[in-house]
Amino acid sequence: MSLTAAMLIGRSALTASQLGIQVAGNNIANVGTPGYSRQVASFLPVGDGGTAAGSQSGRGVSVRDVRRQIDAALQNRMWNGAADEAASAQQHQTLGSLEATLGELTDNDFSARLQGFFNIWSERANLSKSSSVVVQQAGQITDYLRKMQKDLGGIQSQIDAQLASGVERADQLLATIANLNVRISNSEGGQGLANSLRDQRDQVIGELSKLVDVTAVDQSDGSMNILIGSTPVVLASHSRGIRFDMTEINGSLQVSVKAKDNSEFLDIQSGQIGALLSGRGTTVEQTGEALNKIASQLIFEVNKLHSTGTNKDGLTTASGSLSFATADRTRSLNDVYNTATSSLPFEAKSGGFYITVKQTGTNATQTVRIDVDLDGVDISGNPGFANDTSAESIRAALSAIPGISASFDAEGKLQVNAQNGFSFSFSDDSSGALALLGVNSFFTGKNATDIAVRSDLAADPNKLQVGRMVNGSFVENGTALELSKLQNQTLSELNGRTIGAMWADTVQGVGVATAAAKTASAAATSVRESLDAQRASLSGVSIDEESLNLLNFQRQYQAGARLIDISNQLLTSLMQIV
Repeated sequence: MSLTAAMLIGRSALTASQLGIQVAGNNIANVGTPGYSRQVASFLPVGDGGTAAGSQSGRGVSVRDVRRQIDAALQNRMWNGAADEAASAQQHQTLGSLEATLGELTDNDFSARLQGFFNIWSERANLSKSSSVVVQQAGQITDYLRKMQKDLGGIQSQIDAQLASGVERADQLLATIANLNVRISNSEGGQGLANSLRDQRDQVIGELSKLVDVTAVDQSDGSMNILIGSTPVVLASHSRGIRFDMTEINGSLQVSVKAKDNSEFLDIQSGQIGALLSGRGTTVEQTGEALNKIASQLIFEVNKLHSTGTNKDGLTTASGSLSFATADRTRSLNDVYNTATSSLPFEAKSGGFYITVKQTGTNATQTVRIDVDLDGVDISGNPGFANDTSAESIRAALSAIPGISASFDAEGKLQVNAQNGFSFSFSDDSSGALALLGVNSFFTGKNATDIAVRSDLAADPNKLQVGRMVNGSFVENGTALELSKLQNQTLSELNGRTIGAMWADTVQGVGVATAAAKTASAAATSVRESLDAQRASLSGVSIDEESLNLLNFQRQYQAGARLIDISNQLLTSLMQIV
């Protein structure tokens, strides 16, 4: 090996050590930079060259590359961990808001109000409370139900706003990733790695993973494809984009996230957006549905009893609360095309009810049964509604009774009136038709969104009917007693549970889910912190380690310079001899 070759070896040492010092210095400078990955310079010995004696000798050192010190598998686990942590935290937040809205186990919760409502009927039956107090108590529970349903709707609206904002941000991040893919591919171009740009892209993917569950797939040109679930949303330089979609189906708003280019549905299971979609579509919506179902059964069951309630002198008029369009009056009550009844959450069934008409002057009475046929079978035995009972057939049957007239008012509501010198009362309605029509009802509405005490009853509590006819005899507190027993009555529509038990199960379900979400959130945070610690140990910058590297490269630089100096002195001596 010649002296010139020795000087070249020394120069390669200087170049390598300068790069090593630069890399170590850059690591130290970025020790506190979020998302920065420690960079490591890789060196290779230069291939052997021949000498004058025919032996082989090294020709110095060369720089292979400078790359980030990362573990791709760990990086993907971190993104998954971030998605799970964000999802569990969002789920816990949503359930916490829901639990606070329900406000159970307080002195003013729905369970206490429901208990008070049934108790007040018992007290009214014992004459310890007035009709006015009963109506006031009922007004409080209806106000509470409407407010609770409104608050649940508020939670859904808040979720929708968060979803729209989150999806918009995720769409921006996808566009940023596509742009970084282009910059990385152009920057590298076979000339080394664009480490800073790769770190920047990893940070963007990390932020995206908090919103949705993502999978990143490296490409040979340095770009990275992004998938949500199994659907690609970023392909190299192209972002398909995502959008938030709201569609009204059967009066209910349904939300989803779709790709912008072809409206392909995206199955998002994790991240904040995944948790919001799940919370909106299951927990909050199911609680609202349960509340509506409870309110609907409360309305129907109370009305079934109150509709057959009466006072000692009987009724002279009774109004329905359900409006029928002209075409619907002749349609069967169970006809799917009857717009007045098909949207109701409760229904009448085959059976009948009795109406007793009394002539006030003589006290002579006549009791007539009004049959209700709702079996969905026509006279020939085939499926159909042609022979089933309609609102008009009930009206006609009532009008046919001496002393009674029935008609539809301008709003299509059934009106039953006693003629002069007569009164009437209903009893033993096994069909629920009177409650369906809202005749002599206590509540109006169909669920928690519109439940209310009948307006004329609220204005005049004396119209409350607490008595009833039992086996032809008037029982002064009969209806009040039956209504007080309703709290312990199991209902097939509630899967064999009482109204109170149905609500208790709903609240307990929310409580259990909230506690589970809290535990899951803490566990997900622990996993994410563990992954962060693993990344820090691998990709984080250690000041002590980098300081040692600086000293090593300093020594290498000094030794390389010394090699050049000695080779130069020898070459000078040689030239002087020549």
